Amino acid sequence: MAVIGFDKFCSLDGSDPFWDWNRTWNTPNPDLTQCFQNTVLVWLPCLYLWLCTPGYLIYLHRHDQGYICMSNLNKAKTAVGFLLWIICWADVFYTFWERHQVSNGPASVYLVSPTLLGITMLLATMLIQYERRKGVQSSGVMLNFWLVGTLCATITFRSKVIQTLDQPSTLSMWRNTTFYTYYALLLVALFLSCLSDQPPLFSQTIKDENPCPEAGSSFLSKISFWWITRLMATGYKRPLEEKDLWSLNPEDCSQIVVPHLERRWHAECQKANRSGDTSRTNSSNIYESEILLVKNPLKTGKPSLFWALCLTFGPYFLISSLYKMMQDVLMFVGPEILRLLIHFVNNAEAPAWQGYFYTALLLMCTSLQTLILQKYFHVCFVTGMRLRTAVIGAVYRKALVISNTARRTSTVGEIVNLMSVDAQRFMDLITYINMIWSAPLQVVLALYFLWQNLGPSVLAGVAVMVMMVPVNAVIAMKTKTYQVAQMKSKDNRIKLMNELLNGIKVLKLYAWELAFKDKVSAIRESELNVLKKTAYLGAVSTFTWVCAPFLVALSTFTVYVLIDERNVLDAQKVFVSLALFNILRFPLNMLPMVISSIVQASVSLKRLQVFLSHEELQGDSVDRNTMTGSSNSISIVDGVFSWSRTEIPTLKRLNVHIREGSLVAVVGHVGSGKSSLLSALLGEIPKIEGTVAVKGSVAYVPQQAWIQNATLKDNIIFGQEWKETWYHRVVEACALLPDLDILPAGDDTEIGEKGVNLSGGQKQRVSLARAVYCNCAVYLLDDSLSAVDAHVGKHIFDNIIGPQGLLKHRTRVLVTHGLSYLPQVDLILVMVNGEITEMGSYVELMSRDGAFAEFLHTYANAEQENNPDVTGERDTIQHTHADMFENMFSRFSRIDPVRLAVFWEYMKAIGVVLSCISLLLFLAHHMASLFSNYWLSLWTDDPIINGTQPNRKMRLGVYSALGLSQGIAVFCYSIVVSIGGILASRYLHQSMLHDVLRSPISFFERTPSGSLVNRFSKEMDTIDSVIPSIIKMFMGSMLNVLGACVVILVATPLVAIIIPPLGLVYYFVQRFYVASSRQLKRLESVSRSPVYTHFNETLLGTSVIRAFGEQERFIFESDRRVDCNQKAYYPSIVANRWLAVRLEFVGNCIVSFAALFAVMARESLSPGIVGLSISYALQMTASLTWLVRMSSDLETNIVAVEKVKEYGDTEKEAEWQQESSIIPPGWPTAGLIEIRNFGLRYREDQDLAISNITVTILGGEKVGIVGRTGAGKSSLTLGLFRIIEAAEGQICIDGIDIAELGLHELRSRITIIPQDPVLFSGSLRMNLDPFDGHSDEDVWRALELAHLKSFVSSLPDKLDHECSEGGENLSLGQRQLVCLARALLRKTKILVLDEATAAVDLETDNLIQSTIRSQFNNCTVLTIAHRLNTIMDYKRVLVLEKGKIAEFDSPTNLIAKKGIFYKMAKDSGLV
Repeated sequence: MAVIGFDKFCSLDGSDPFWDWNRTWNTPNPDLTQCFQNTVLVWLPCLYLWLCTPGYLIYLHRHDQGYICMSNLNKAKTAVGFLLWIICWADVFYTFWERHQVSNGPASVYLVSPTLLGITMLLATMLIQYERRKGVQSSGVMLNFWLVGTLCATITFRSKVIQTLDQPSTLSMWRNTTFYTYYALLLVALFLSCLSDQPPLFSQTIKDENPCPEAGSSFLSKISFWWITRLMATGYKRPLEEKDLWSLNPEDCSQIVVPHLERRWHAECQKANRSGDTSRTNSSNIYESEILLVKNPLKTGKPSLFWALCLTFGPYFLISSLYKMMQDVLMFVGPEILRLLIHFVNNAEAPAWQGYFYTALLLMCTSLQTLILQKYFHVCFVTGMRLRTAVIGAVYRKALVISNTARRTSTVGEIVNLMSVDAQRFMDLITYINMIWSAPLQVVLALYFLWQNLGPSVLAGVAVMVMMVPVNAVIAMKTKTYQVAQMKSKDNRIKLMNELLNGIKVLKLYAWELAFKDKVSAIRESELNVLKKTAYLGAVSTFTWVCAPFLVALSTFTVYVLIDERNVLDAQKVFVSLALFNILRFPLNMLPMVISSIVQASVSLKRLQVFLSHEELQGDSVDRNTMTGSSNSISIVDGVFSWSRTEIPTLKRLNVHIREGSLVAVVGHVGSGKSSLLSALLGEIPKIEGTVAVKGSVAYVPQQAWIQNATLKDNIIFGQEWKETWYHRVVEACALLPDLDILPAGDDTEIGEKGVNLSGGQKQRVSLARAVYCNCAVYLLDDSLSAVDAHVGKHIFDNIIGPQGLLKHRTRVLVTHGLSYLPQVDLILVMVNGEITEMGSYVELMSRDGAFAEFLHTYANAEQENNPDVTGERDTIQHTHADMFENMFSRFSRIDPVRLAVFWEYMKAIGVVLSCISLLLFLAHHMASLFSNYWLSLWTDDPIINGTQPNRKMRLGVYSALGLSQGIAVFCYSIVVSIGGILASRYLHQSMLHDVLRSPISFFERTPSGSLVNRFSKEMDTIDSVIPSIIKMFMGSMLNVLGACVVILVATPLVAIIIPPLGLVYYFVQRFYVASSRQLKRLESVSRSPVYTHFNETLLGTSVIRAFGEQERFIFESDRRVDCNQKAYYPSIVANRWLAVRLEFVGNCIVSFAALFAVMARESLSPGIVGLSISYALQMTASLTWLVRMSSDLETNIVAVEKVKEYGDTEKEAEWQQESSIIPPGWPTAGLIEIRNFGLRYREDQDLAISNITVTILGGEKVGIVGRTGAGKSSLTLGLFRIIEAAEGQICIDGIDIAELGLHELRSRITIIPQDPVLFSGSLRMNLDPFDGHSDEDVWRALELAHLKSFVSSLPDKLDHECSEGGENLSLGQRQLVCLARALLRKTKILVLDEATAAVDLETDNLIQSTIRSQFNNCTVLTIAHRLNTIMDYKRVLVLEKGKIAEFDSPTNLIAKKGIFYKMAKDSGLV
């Protein structure tokens, strides 16, 4: 009835029906009825716009981008919309006029449709203006409206042309004219909507020097990713550089993303706190992996990081879910069209146009699917990128506030892993997470269509799939366990590597490289064992999932054929089912990958959650408000402090009141708690009881200077306002002017990581200058004079710290071992075992005759000792230029294409035989797969006799056998590739470790440790787990493409005309893409290292950053570096989408041509072959895209192998051991050192650092080496140990030229006590004797002589006491004594002391000196003098000046000569 009513609506006499099958479908020349054209085709665009408008208006209102001035483009759009409105109303008025003229005038449709269209055109015109006011440069809503309108009008246009040719008498001249005008204007409107308008006023884009063109590009450009083409063309012509990269979109920047997550996380934490679960603080001390392994029943009270992430990124990410749903539905259109095509080929009477129509429909649907899928991926990757930014930002911010107790549970290596590996895991997961709901949806839809096709037989396939689920659940659970174990090993390895790289100089001096290489290798082996188990599980998983679709197909076909003889497998059933099974294969293949990704991400999520939930520093431990108006500047009342709540208090019963502007000295033995007292004032050490109050801002100078990788000036200014006069006063007062003259670029010289190109004394003075420049109220100076020259120390005290210094009106708390400064201080605090035993002025304490007075009388004669004479400042300063950093970028972002040699290196690392075997197994699998499908097509073409196929059992048997052989091949190649990958991992890691350890010290000074750690963590992770799986997928997709091409060519040879040009397009697009993609990947990799380097640097200096209150500036710098990294990452993900759109279009063309030629040749083709050809062509698009993705991923990831192998080509030290040793047993026996005309330089292009040194030092002689900064003292010791090789002359020990020895032969036979006492995490025994070459008795004897026996005996674990990273749980003095114990244990004939007593108090110094005199009595001792009195009883003193010998004689004679040595002794108060 409704249709009859419609007919009346379209024509008064009902002669114009709404629908007519004979006119539309069953005809050689189809056309739609007039009624359909006047209603549906007119109303469809109107309906679209009216439905979209309400939501679109709300969106525009909320996302106001600014105001766009009226441009020519906007005027044109408005004019066209207005003209269209006029034309519609012209039609309406014409209809009224007709009705007026004729009594039975035109039908209602001619009035209703133009009216509706006219109102819609008015709405469209108004929307164009509203968009302009809201800053929309290009509108997708409007483009789609004009597109739908144009498509509908095109059908009417064709109909009108046919009508004009066939029935010219029935035409209405007016309506034809208005329609053609309307159609022409629609085309213009469509064209105009493809263009983009100018940016809004005051937008960020106008201010930005290099804005991202995405925001200003047109809708078409956005959906096809055309906007990145310019950048890729640049990359194709020349290598991309950092300046070519665009700024990040504002919504992707750290400043926006990180605070968003932080707010959500804090809300979660507060919610958890409210729930009253107090177990959180206790759990922060448990090791992270233990938390993961123990199922905690108290789940409720913990803040959920997962929920915080969902709330932060969920809303944007939901857009991707919408795209995914659309794509999933479109996926099933292909098999449906295939069914129609096979039906068309079978039906000889069907008109030919239907075949072409199906082909066009296929092209349209696949192209739409491509655009939607790529948009989905884009949203996923952008979400992943934002997630990584947020995680890095959150970890960095947390690291700045984490308590020292919690800090011990997370080493630098682990925290860096949270940033690199764990953040990456989240990014990887985001791409696949939608598969959790999408895969089941695809499976359900596939099964529905299969049921339609094959009926209940499909239940057999479902049963097979259900059986697979528990198998994979078990595999996933086991994988998770292994994942935790592997991450723990990786953390330990990175932690050890980090320490090894930080202490590389000590390792080389002691010849300990092999011991530590073995330690790293042992951890690596346990990591590889876990990887091997994971690989076996992975092989079983791959086997089950690759075989799953085949088993499903086999079981379904078997049941279908066997339950009823009359069930015939024809082409339509088989190939539509196969196409559906192929769709089924994707979710089934993806599920295990998603599950393992979720497993990995859940491990990472828990690690992150544990870290972010760690206990933070007590914000209120130091009160900064109560002291206002008080005359005191610092006050501690009944203070009890402990580094750990479980240990005995470090400081107890503290009661101190320090008046404003006073100078306070803190003295005491090593380990008495002096540094801890300063930490208590900074709020760094947890307060158990009492109150601490400090008035005003605080500046802090730590015991070990913390120097940033920045210019010297930046290190001093430290983010403060630039005040030139004050700056020059500070530099002068800190005695830095002479150093600025030596530095290559003055105070603009770039200081290397950890201050590698500064000496110890210079670092300390820069650290002091930083504090002074800040001009704070309170100064906490932790032994800041211990590492500087005598005259410099006096200069600093007089000009800065002392009563007449720059800080005379400030409160100064000075921890010191020096006695000469004590008479000038206002108050002295004497500390013993964490308590203040005495307090008072110098005179008061002397008069009390207590511990302090006794201590002082003992060292009265040594009062001058604290005036350090010479720091032995390393002369590297003038040789290590800033330009050592200049080439970092170019060196690591080389632009040569990945050479085949790299692939060959990787193949050799796997083993050539194993590589060939895996290749053969791949081929076997794909041949079996291809032949099984061909066998199916032959089966479907079998003749049907009496309603059945007679050979079906034979066909079924062969089909099963082919499937079984596929399964075996898959399992074998999975195992082979995984084992090959592990072999390659082991070989590459070992060779890199060996190459790095064999590199000279200059290499480590040039190469940031962040970059080296990145090689051992990120690049090795790529080689371990990414490359083997990429190789599997690359080989699979390549053979899939080749197989599909062969099948299509056999079926429709005409495709041979099309495949070569499409192949060329494909190849060109791929090369065009790879050129830019590879360079973007390298730029991303280069910009990643600074993120970790800065983070490492921050972790080492958190206490200084907090003391100065510079957290915000450091957070800003970290965010800037992350954004810089994402700036290179974002174009690379867009480039991937750009490539996928173009390649999938090539694939879609192949599908369409395969269908087109099958339609053209339908008389000569069997349905089986057509089905086989098109079902393979349908897979082709995915395979092609996957192939390029994998080939580019392989090229970009194989760079990891190149980077790992890179260190094989760098310069190396001499051999560790000579093949034919020339050393007599027990060498050196006498310790005679002959230095003849010796000289060395730090770099080839520089002058000699020392030259013409000719000295003979007799066996057993004690020689002191002194000289001012840069005189060459340390250079001489570096030459003796061959850390730097001689440029001229030679050094002989007991008559043997050391240049002819292996480095370990030399270094293991002479001993040094170095300037910086470096300890490694591990047992105390390992730190003393890593090779286990001495008995426990020997070790205890050495500890006794080093005055450490009582301390070590008091420890619960004695020799097995675990030293923390860098030995931080021992005081600096204790660490120095451990170094002495090492020397005593080695007991070689030659001992070198390099500033060995810089950090110890006078009593300990005395102990060390007496031990050296008694234990090394018969040894040759060379001492770079720190306190001149220690060498006054030496036989001779060597004085160096500007790299040459100035004086060499006994101390008495040198003083008598009144030369350089005399002046130095005078400065020290010795004469």
